[in-house]
Amino acid sequence: MSYRPLPDADNYADNYSPDGASGSSTDDPTHPNIDEQNRLLVEKRLLRKLDLRVGFLVLVYIMNCLNHPLASAARLRGFEEDLNMTGNQFNTLVGILYVGYLLMQAPSNTLLDRMNRPSMYLSSCMAIWGAITLFTGMYRAALILRFLLGFVEAAFYPGAVFLLSRWYKRNELGLRTALLTCGSSVSNAFSTLIASGILAGLDGTLGFTAWRWLFFVEGTLTIVVAVSAIWILPDFPSTPSAWLSPDEQILARRRMEEDAAVGNEDEDKPAEGFSGLSEALMDWRVWWLGVALTLMVVSLSFGNFFPTLSATMGYNATISLLLCAPPWILGTVTSFFVARHSDATGDRFWHIAGPLMVGIVGFMIAISTMNTAIRYLSLFFMTQASVAYVVFVTWVLNTFSQSRSKRAAAIALINSMATCGNIGGSYVWLSSWGPSYVNSYLICILMSVMSIAMCWAFRMHLSRCNEAAEAEEQALGLPKGFRYIP
Repeated sequence: MSYRPLPDADNYADNYSPDGASGSSTDDPTHPNIDEQNRLLVEKRLLRKLDLRVGFLVLVYIMNCLNHPLASAARLRGFEEDLNMTGNQFNTLVGILYVGYLLMQAPSNTLLDRMNRPSMYLSSCMAIWGAITLFTGMYRAALILRFLLGFVEAAFYPGAVFLLSRWYKRNELGLRTALLTCGSSVSNAFSTLIASGILAGLDGTLGFTAWRWLFFVEGTLTIVVAVSAIWILPDFPSTPSAWLSPDEQILARRRMEEDAAVGNEDEDKPAEGFSGLSEALMDWRVWWLGVALTLMVVSLSFGNFFPTLSATMGYNATISLLLCAPPWILGTVTSFFVARHSDATGDRFWHIAGPLMVGIVGFMIAISTMNTAIRYLSLFFMTQASVAYVVFVTWVLNTFSQSRSKRAAAIALINSMATCGNIGGSYVWLSSWGPSYVNSYLICILMSVMSIAMCWAFRMHLSRCNEAAEAEEQALGLPKGFRYIP
């Protein structure tokens, strides 16, 4: 391969000259220029550093997701009774969290795209949601705090996904997105284990009931992690970073330019005004994927009520919470294999449809019997459906990979629309439908089938786009350019 200097190498050579204050000394002013032979070594080093920091990003997401099943776990130890909730008030308390998500995700990601220090922004939001969690009290106050909690938490997940898309190439995103998103499954698994210990061991300590200790412990841990995140979370490749050498910093930018596979001149430039948001709003694909994800999220709404479903098997609160962990652990492991295989094969649709079909099998098993062992087995099938969400998010990143500002807006808009699924899903699991929840499972089956159908139609559209691009290149004698991943 021929030698090719990295973009902006001269600028970086000036910034990191031997007599400069770069912290990286070299006698060669052209040190940042990496030939192709050394590129593999630099790239391997860069990815290793990135993956370590993404590991911490997963921890932050776990803390984010710990809030979601807390109310359901606390419900097993007097949460509803102490807050004098009646009728569907508990469902409203669960759903109002996502109203804040709905309102804030798109503005937050649009703002994030214009920042140089996303690490500071995301860490600050995390500290605030930790503080809010500490003060969950009476029902009306809890409603307000849960709304504010969603308002602040909304910044994290779409922001984290966008951050990953600024560092990793398209064929690397699936596994890293799976690593991030598996934080939800890990949280669902271990939050119940933590909750079982707190509910059993801290009841009455310092005069507080057990469920209040759930919020105290989770809020305090979140604040501690948030303070650490300020120095650990990565910023964008265009922002100078002390943890990267000059050649790693330049290679990070070059990788993204190459991955675009087109002359995308605004990849490293902030969008003018809200052009990215307006472009996303005018793109029908954003709305199509948003509706498909909304349907999927409704079918996955069982996750917020998993302790309730586990309790239908007749065990006490502690055992019911402990039984929640194994299904989610299996779902987490499956996520890695499916996401890795999706990257390797260059396919997204079947890696979305497959897990959703497995989830449908679980719903059908749960409908068919109240037998304890079989009903518990159905939970293992249900958690496999969450794997589809991981691959779907990666599909969104791949589809809108050519424009940075539009990608940020598209991620946020699609997640915002999906939040409507969380709000509606809160009312799918009415206590009056228990303990069999047949109606709930039928709704989940219908939503899964509709989501699969929409994903299939979108796959056909992308395939046609790729065929048209290939035909044009052959007719004009052009080299192979950008291709969508169907």
